[in-house]
Amino acid sequence: MDLASTIEYVVTDKGLLAIADKVKNGERISEEDCLLLFEKGELGFVGALANHVQERLHHNKVYFNRNFHIEPTNVCVFTCNFCSYSRQYKHRDDGWELSIEQMMDIVRKYDGQPVTEVHIVGGVHPKMNLEFFCELLSRIRTHRPDLHLKGFTAVELDYMFRKAKVSTEEGMRRMNEAGLQSLPGGGAEIFHPDVREVICADKVDGDGWLAIHETAHNLGMHSNATMLYGHIEKYEHRVDHMSRLRQLQDKTGGFNCFIPLKFRNKGNDMSHIAESNIVEDLRLYAIARIFMDNFRNLKAYWPMLGRQTAQLTLSFGVNDLDGTIDDTTKIYSMAGSEEQSPSLTTEELCDMIQAVGKTAVERDTLYNEIKVYA
Repeated sequence: MDLASTIEYVVTDKGLLAIADKVKNGERISEEDCLLLFEKGELGFVGALANHVQERLHHNKVYFNRNFHIEPTNVCVFTCNFCSYSRQYKHRDDGWELSIEQMMDIVRKYDGQPVTEVHIVGGVHPKMNLEFFCELLSRIRTHRPDLHLKGFTAVELDYMFRKAKVSTEEGMRRMNEAGLQSLPGGGAEIFHPDVREVICADKVDGDGWLAIHETAHNLGMHSNATMLYGHIEKYEHRVDHMSRLRQLQDKTGGFNCFIPLKFRNKGNDMSHIAESNIVEDLRLYAIARIFMDNFRNLKAYWPMLGRQTAQLTLSFGVNDLDGTIDDTTKIYSMAGSEEQSPSLTTEELCDMIQAVGKTAVERDTLYNEIKVYA
């Protein structure tokens, strides 16, 4: 059954049919269209549209990379209500604080292995400042210049720059010169102030997050973008968030991918809020693929979703499963993720992808293809 027949079979709403026509013709849908998809779009409908877009962009390919994570600390000066990971600085007895040498030991563990990226992200520690992390970056670059250095959320960077009393432009330039090549997308949460005031009032706001990423893009660096969904936000807040990302992408073209992040309710101050179900998860990914038309890549972060759900997203617009990672990734396991030891071999990732009829493609951080697995 072709796309047109599928759409006519599953929906009769004129507004939804108009959206389907736009998608078929490769036209951009509006914020109002996106809201309508959230309000009325059934899973089969949005899935068919998202899969159409995915196949047009990537045919049958699904990407992954070989990476590892360094989490310098879980001690944090901020108190985000959704966070299960951080420990406040004054109550840091059960937290960890890695030295530069300890982090270099992690890097050395991968010497001789074909990893292409190190991902550095953690809490906001008052003593781990701009100078500290510039030294770390410089040492990693010197030790292994072939490794792509991706690190630090806009929340971490904003704090570092304010503490060092430097502008965003100066701070980003110094990090880039030390070796930082791209930014992860964390800390975006939901941009709308009505939501942000409730869940993470004390850290950089949406405008600040966007400004840091725009500055990085202007320096020739790429970054990712995220959205934390499935808590107190409403559909209109999701649309506003994605629209602001889409506008910045129109301006700079600097985002590599969009990554919806599922709220997990274990061990935090929002544990009374039920997590979204799998249907809502899949609908969110599909609608993101349809609306975020200038984001070539849509990633499902498998350690957060669990392997089976992540595999399902590949039929709802997703074309990237992140990477092999390793068992040092604690952010989502501490929040109740199904993946308590988030590590997959290359063979296991390829099997996940190929089991649903897709072609597994190893990539680097910037989505250059390294190897296609038949």
